[in-house]
Amino acid sequence: MDIEIGAEAKDKRFNRRVAITVVALSIFMGLCGVKDGNIVQAMQQAQSSGVDAWSEYQATKTKLHIDETARAQARFLALSGGERMAAAVAPEAARLDAETAKYRAEIPALKARAEGFQAQYDALNVHDDQFDASDALISIAVSIAAVAALVEVPAALWGSWAFGALGTVMGLAGFLGWSLHSDFLSKLLS
Repeated sequence: MDIEIGAEAKDKRFNRRVAITVVALSIFMGLCGVKDGNIVQAMQQAQSSGVDAWSEYQATKTKLHIDETARAQARFLALSGGERMAAAVAPEAARLDAETAKYRAEIPALKARAEGFQAQYDALNVHDDQFDASDALISIAVSIAAVAALVEVPAALWGSWAFGALGTVMGLAGFLGWSLHSDFLSKLLS
């Protein structure tokens, strides 16, 4: 009878360890999920702003090309039409010159702005990948812990702790902005 009570107490300690493991990892995974959701929203905003910036850049380059073509036509008309035509075209040519100068000045800033949104997206994506890796590793840890509870094998619980520790490190990397990144896991999970 004493042996059964001792074994029953041992089982309860093991099951408590499993339960604490599952609860702790589940809470941490939930917090990571909230933060990851916010990062995904920021990524979507950066991507949307980047698309808008690239569209504005492309539109400005198109307007520059149109004005350069119109200026070339005005120059041709001025040369082929004599002094009277040159005088008539001069105000339009001056306007086109001013517009092309304005567009040439705007284009580098628009390109830099669009590239900035892309860089912001890429930086956020690193942290999104960290949270994705954390989610995957902690899910594996919780699954192994469930199996450990069923089969009552301490090695399975240790394996769960190992995956849970890796998942926690990746989650902390996402929260704290560490540059820890697993290209292998990112490629595997993407």
